[in-house]
This record gives sequence, structure tokens and C-alpha cells, in this order.
Amino acid sequence: VSNAGVGMAGPLECQSLAAMQSLMDTNFFGLVRLVKEVLPDMKRRRGGHIVVISSIMGLHGIVFNDIYSASKFAVEGFCESLVVQALRFNVAISLVEPGPVMTEFETKLYEEAERADYSRTDPETAEIFTKLYLRNSKDVFTSLGQTPEDIAEHTLRVIEAARPPFRHQTNVAYTPMAALKHADPSGALMTDAFYKLVFKYDTVLRFGLR
Repeated sequence: VSNAGVGMAGPLECQSLAAMQSLMDTNFFGLVRLVKEVLPDMKRRRGGHIVVISSIMGLHGIVFNDIYSASKFAVEGFCESLVVQALRFNVAISLVEPGPVMTEFETKLYEEAERADYSRTDPETAEIFTKLYLRNSKDVFTSLGQTPEDIAEHTLRVIEAARPPFRHQTNVAYTPMAALKHADPSGALMTDAFYKLVFKYDTVLRFGLR
């Protein structure tokens, strides 16, 4: 089970390249290093199961989570490319894709975001992040967040499955978001819907979540 991960949220201009590279080294290359270690032996044995804790943000990007989402997209693409070869050797790969999970991981991330220096971006972007994004995120976690124990139960079901699924989303509330992306290959439907939710119907969104 590959579960190591770090987060990053905020305006792109405020993130250093060194911090971005460090995040990718943990979230993506950490997984790659692990798979390189275990896969050869699994192939020799012609059996094994690699379970990767991904994220719903590996299926579609979320505003102000550019780099974290990119790392999870990389995880998803890596596993999607590898799974067909792995199946030839009777090795299963499963991606567990949680939405928000209520842990110290997120608490610390948002505490750091509230204290961060936003002087490297424009005032409008800084205000959107601090006044809109952070406020909405708290509502999202309060209303839709899962416990670590819940994610562990989902992961256990994937591990014990007779035919392990390649993808397993743990939170049905995010199924419509994924469906929007697949419904319109141009991406217009999804981006328009989320733009309106964030910038036009923010009050309705927060009221609905609460």
C-alpha cells in the first residue's frame, strides 16, 4: 500500500519551485520508487496487489490545488499505463480515490495557508483564495469529509476483493464531478459548472453544503 503524501494549496505565484519539486518527489516519485522495488518480485511470483492511495483530485483539478492535483494526475497516469502490463503477470493495481478526509494533514495545510505571505500574487487572487476558497473548503470538509477509519475500511475492501478494482472512489458525493468531465470531452461543461459554483453561486454552494 502506497500512502505517503504531502499537500499544497494556494496561488501558484506564491509556491516555490523547490517546494513543488519536493511535493512531486514524495507524491509521485515516492510511488515510483516503491513500485520499482516490489514489482519485479511480484512478476517472478506471478502474483501481487499494489494499492495506491490517490485522490479525487487525480481525476479532475480543483482550484488552488494546481501542484497537488498535478501530482495525483501523475499517479493516475502512471498506474493506468502500468496496469495492463501488470495484469499479464497476475499483478493487480488499485487506485483508492478519496475526497476530503478529516485529518491533521488538512488541518495543518489550511493553517499554513491562512498564515502565508500572498504578496507575490495580485490582490484579487489573494482575496479569492483567502476569503472564498478557504471559507468554502472548511464547509466542504465539514459536510463531505470522511474519517481516516472510513478510508481504511474502503481500502481493506479493495485489498480483500476477489477481483480488485482498478479505481475505487470512496465518496459518492464526488461522482457527479467525475461524470461531468466524461460527459463532455471538450471540458467546457465541467469548467463552466465549476466557475459558476465558485464565482456566481458561492452563497448557494455554501448553503447547500451546510
